[in-house]
Amino acid sequence: MAAVALRLCRRGLPQILSNGGPAALSSKRLQGEKRHKSTVQFASRPELPKLAYRRVKGKSPGVVYLPGYGSNMNGQKAEALEEFCRSLGHSYLRFDYTGHGASEGVMAEGTIGTWKKDVLFVMDELAEGPQILVGSSIGGWLMLLAAIARPEKTAALVGISTAADHIVTSFNSLPLEARKEFEEKGEWTVPTKHSEEGVYKFSMDFLREAENHCVLQSPIPITCPVRLIHGLKDEDVPWHISMQVAERVLSPDVDVILRRHGQHRMSEKDDIKLMVYTIDDLIDKLTTMV
Repeated sequence: MAAVALRLCRRGLPQILSNGGPAALSSKRLQGEKRHKSTVQFASRPELPKLAYRRVKGKSPGVVYLPGYGSNMNGQKAEALEEFCRSLGHSYLRFDYTGHGASEGVMAEGTIGTWKKDVLFVMDELAEGPQILVGSSIGGWLMLLAAIARPEKTAALVGISTAADHIVTSFNSLPLEARKEFEEKGEWTVPTKHSEEGVYKFSMDFLREAENHCVLQSPIPITCPVRLIHGLKDEDVPWHISMQVAERVLSPDVDVILRRHGQHRMSEKDDIKLMVYTIDDLIDKLTTMV
């Protein structure tokens, strides 16, 4: 069973500031300064929608950011990570899933399997060398699926409010009558403050397909370092999901970092600093091991 620790990052702010981190950590940049921003590119795939991405070339291990459901590669966490990776000279790649952001496709037609294929394409065709996958919410679930499928290309994982299996388990935990009602309608409507419509809509086909990608029913065959950051005030994805992931991964190097006042998006300045510190610590660990 994986070792689970509640921890803060090992390296202190003075050390971060002395080794190139200030480009990512200064308040101006964390609040959205877009200096040297990477350009949007599009990856063509045979008979599949084009994927929009931004890439910074650099040293290994690289960092790939996986956004949440309905989100895109232009969020605060994604942009802060680009600044950070650029400051250290490490490669960085962020992208939009099919039907998200600037990528082609329709979000409502996507599935967990669709977006898993997107992640694997990015890892196989756009990223070079081993990668630290940073997944937010559903991106954390996809991060796990990608690590299982591409262990040789996965150097480490950082989950932010990881939502492994969450859509499926949430639906299955509804009262039987409610589930039957949604099944008759063919759609599950979930209230959310993260959508302009105020709801997320999941078809029964989406839910059935998602069941094929659940990972929490058995040991998770991931052996690389894993860091899971979660807010105790997350109203969308309970923090105990990160604990479940930590208990099931086979890696001996697993840390869970709980933020007392952290919410789902973990986009406050201190949340983003913690994410950056955590990745910096992993890069240091991985390069020292080499």
